[in-house]
Amino acid sequence: MSEEDCGATFALPLAENMEVVPVTIDVTDDAMMAMEGAMANADEGDVLVVSVLGGGCSGFMYDLQIQGRPGEEGWQYITCDDVTIAVHDKDSVQLTGITLDFVNSLMGGGFKVINPNAQKACSCGKSFR
Repeated sequence: MSEEDCGATFALPLAENMEVVPVTIDVTDDAMMAMEGAMANADEGDVLVVSVLGGGCSGFMYDLQIQGRPGEEGWQYITCDDVTIAVHDKDSVQLTGITLDFVNSLMGGGFKVINPNAQKACSCGKSFR
């Protein structure tokens, strides 16, 4: 066996205890109109997935994507009018109680997440801790 073959390493996934709470999300009228507009061209059964990603200036970032309804277990669904929002259980503690808003400004518009669970939010509004 060469020295190069012996240097290969790999990591095993670690088991982690995940706290799961029931998710509640408030949606402003402006956000509801923006979601309905965005979902107008979506496929039947698509949902708006709201999740938390590592990164950003404060440690975590919000991610909103329209995609097919996840088939695996571990998702919570909130229905607002004709739009279904999906949140994975792993993000439930950080996302329960949020308010989704939509802001129009001269610099462009976009979704704004108001999160009572965040200890700190960046001024960009896309990152939190």
